[in-house]
Amino acid sequence: MTVRGVFASADETRTLAAGEVVFAAGDEGHQMFGVVSGSIELRDGDAVVGVLGPEDTFGELAIISKGPRTLTAVAVEDSVVAAIDERTFLFLVHETPTFALQVMRSLAARLRERESGR
Repeated sequence: MTVRGVFASADETRTLAAGEVVFAAGDEGHQMFGVVSGSIELRDGDAVVGVLGPEDTFGELAIISKGPRTLTAVAVEDSVVAAIDERTFLFLVHETPTFALQVMRSLAARLRERESGR
């Protein structure tokens, strides 16, 4: 199954209006998200640190590190995101190794972007 297929067939999806906040920095997080359609902006305060589109993932640190959200995620346009809890995440990593690789690539790219912006 492709990463897009994983998101499209997720048990929980959310339809977001443009400007709707998915989560805010400091929130406790128990889910990560995959963009099914539309685009999501990641913000550090007022600074935009990334814009994500279909097949991108975000919010992974909440599952991996169990810490509070470090960024705020906002829908740039009407969007659909798949919500993935820890149990589903572990299942997907086990059953779909390309999913794990995509999540790691997405997270690594954002970390590199933030480091190069300093």
